[in-house]
Amino acid sequence: MACTGPKSRGIFTISLDFELFWGVRDLYTQQQYAGNLLGGREAIGKILALFAEYEIHATWATVGFLFCSGRDELLKNQPELLPAYEESLLSPYPAIANTGNSEEEDPLHYAPSLVKQIAATPGQEMATHTFSHYYCLEKGQTAEAFRADLEAACKVAAGEGIELRSLVFPRNQFNEEYLSVCRELGIIAYRGNQQNWMYRASTTSGEPKLKRLARLADAYLNLSGFNGHPATVLGETLPFNIPASRLLRSVSSPLKLLEPLRLQRIRKEMSHAAENGLVYHLWWHPHNFGNDISGNTAFLRQILRHYRQLSERHGMRSMGMAEIAEQAQQKLSR
Repeated sequence: MACTGPKSRGIFTISLDFELFWGVRDLYTQQQYAGNLLGGREAIGKILALFAEYEIHATWATVGFLFCSGRDELLKNQPELLPAYEESLLSPYPAIANTGNSEEEDPLHYAPSLVKQIAATPGQEMATHTFSHYYCLEKGQTAEAFRADLEAACKVAAGEGIELRSLVFPRNQFNEEYLSVCRELGIIAYRGNQQNWMYRASTTSGEPKLKRLARLADAYLNLSGFNGHPATVLGETLPFNIPASRLLRSVSSPLKLLEPLRLQRIRKEMSHAAENGLVYHLWWHPHNFGNDISGNTAFLRQILRHYRQLSERHGMRSMGMAEIAEQAQQKLSR
C-alpha cells in the first residue's frame, strides 16, 4: 500500500541539457534546427519564471563552450588534448573557426548572458554537459581526453565563480569507467539512464529504430513502469547516480490529440513517486520548447501545478541534483 501524507516526502528533480548548436552533429541538421535553437534561447527566461513561481530547484547541465564570449575566448580555453573520434563529424573543434566572436554575432554558439541569468536565479544549479559535448562511448574517445575536457569545463565555469558539482553525459552515453575522473574533479552527482532496455546507452550510430519507437510510445503509454527511483539506487560512493525518469518531449502538432494522455502519464508517475517516497527526475533540452514556446510552457505549467499539489499532500520536495547527492552523502556518513 502506498504511503500518504507529508511523511512520504518524495523528491521532484529537473535537469536541462543546455547545448545549442554544439549538440548538433552536422551542418544540414543545424540549418533545419536553427529556429528551434533560437526559440530555445527565448524559452529559457520563461522557464526560469515558471521555476521561480513554483519554487522549483533545477539543474542546468551546460556545455562549457557556451560560457565563452566568442571564438577567441573558446580557443583560449580549449584543452591541449582534444577528442579523436573515429567519426570526425562528432568533434566540434573544426567548426570553431567558422563561429562568431561574440554572443551578439553568434547566439547559436555562445551564451554567457544566459549562463549568468540562470546562475543568478534562486534554486538553479549550473552543472556540466562536458566542455565540448564530449561523447563518452564513441570509438576513438579516451579517459585521458575526457579528463582534459572536464578539466576545461571546470576551469571556464570557475572563471564565472561557478563550482560544477553535477554532470549529464551528452546523448546519455553513460560510461562507468569515467566516474573516477568525475569524482576526482569534484563532481558529486550524475544523471544515469533509466533501467528499461529502451533507455540503455548506445552510440550515435548504434541505436535501433525499435528503441526510439518504444520510447515514443512509452511517453503516452505505461510500457516501462512508473520510473520513480528509491534513494537506495543512488549508490554508496561519489558521484551519486540521480537516474532519469522521463524526457519531457515537446508538444507535437501531429500528435495533438494525444497530449492529454502524455500529461496523464507524467502526472501518474509523479504521483507514484510522491506517494512512495521516490525520486522523480524529469529532463529536457531548452530548445525542445523552441518550436512552440507558449504551448510547451503551458504544458510545463500543468506539470508544476501537479507538483505543488503533491508537495502539499505528500510533502514532495523540489531539489537539484547536487542537493540530492549532498543529502545522500549525509545519510551515509551518519
